[in-house]
Amino acid sequence: MSMQTRSGVLLKHWWIWLTAVCLLAVGCYFYFAKAPARSAKQGPSVRTVPVVTAAARKGDIRIYLSGLGSVTPLHTITVKSRVDGQLMRVLFREGQIVNAGDLLAEIDPRPFEVQLTQAEGQMAHDQALLQNALLDLKRYQVLFEQDSIPKQQLDTQEALVRQYEGNIKLDQGQIDNAKLQLVYSRITAPVGGRIGLRAVDPGNIVHAADTNGLAVITQLQPITIIFSIPEDNLTDVLRKLKGGQRIPAEAFNREQNQKIASGYLLTIDNQIDPTTGTVRLKAMFPNKENELFPNQFVNASLLLDTKHGTTIVPQAAIQRSPKGAFVYVVKSDQTAAVRSVSVGPSEGDDISIDKGLSPGEIVVVEGADRLREGSKIELQGQAQNTPRKAK
Repeated sequence: MSMQTRSGVLLKHWWIWLTAVCLLAVGCYFYFAKAPARSAKQGPSVRTVPVVTAAARKGDIRIYLSGLGSVTPLHTITVKSRVDGQLMRVLFREGQIVNAGDLLAEIDPRPFEVQLTQAEGQMAHDQALLQNALLDLKRYQVLFEQDSIPKQQLDTQEALVRQYEGNIKLDQGQIDNAKLQLVYSRITAPVGGRIGLRAVDPGNIVHAADTNGLAVITQLQPITIIFSIPEDNLTDVLRKLKGGQRIPAEAFNREQNQKIASGYLLTIDNQIDPTTGTVRLKAMFPNKENELFPNQFVNASLLLDTKHGTTIVPQAAIQRSPKGAFVYVVKSDQTAAVRSVSVGPSEGDDISIDKGLSPGEIVVVEGADRLREGSKIELQGQAQNTPRKAK
């Protein structure tokens, strides 16, 4: 087709192209003009926040004073020999529970038996000499009354009798000492408790001057915990003790969610540590089941008081702001409302509310960081606010 013919065709259909362009322009105008109206009719979407809630309850909250403590035995005894000699027998097992007076080991007793025999023989010899001196003294007394001997001879005989009497006492001391050495050759437990690892094997020569000893016994029942509290709380503790009250004490694990043992406060140290501002306390525990072990680190708590009939919620429900503590309360229309509260003492995962909340109201314990006043919520579950778990 020639260029002249092609141009004639395009000019012939120009009105068709013009009509198509006009229709497209009108369609775009109506589409974009109606779009804001459609968006306004649909409105903004409402976002719900998933949360976990708990119901405030009425109950008792216990007021504790807590501190990190160390389990300390009442007695820690290093078993030593009180005589020198060869260790013949060891009668205990490592880690065994022993009672006071149990035989633990034996030192060779033969040298002390020989000393006892010698002392008894010397005493028999001196007793014979004393008996003879007493007989002579009676004769001299008769002769002196008859004026047959001088007074000096009678005085000399009396002195000889007193000398032999002194020898008898010395011999008795030697006998008692030999018997005591025989007793010491049998090593017994001075206190009851758990005996540790053996430090000396049978056959070795032991001495009374040895520093390590044979083994160590630690008393386990009863046992104590030494812990510290701030000096500001000392007045409350002293007031309880002066009133003659026995303050209950409890030992908890490191996470403070499981009670290990129960006891009572025994005594308070006589001074405050100026570097830490704390005072040391000692609590006694029966430890019947050996729950506590020497040098174990535990969290010790003193039960000072119990707050009855207070409103209790999980501590996770408490939020903080510059204006104070608050909670998110779930309203009947499934929205969250900010409620200022006044908090009181806490126990475990629970905390008491002095003002601002009533028992039965629902509070948010998880998901509160995404909430605002009036936020729509979606319940994901309900938590249980329970006190500390006891063993």
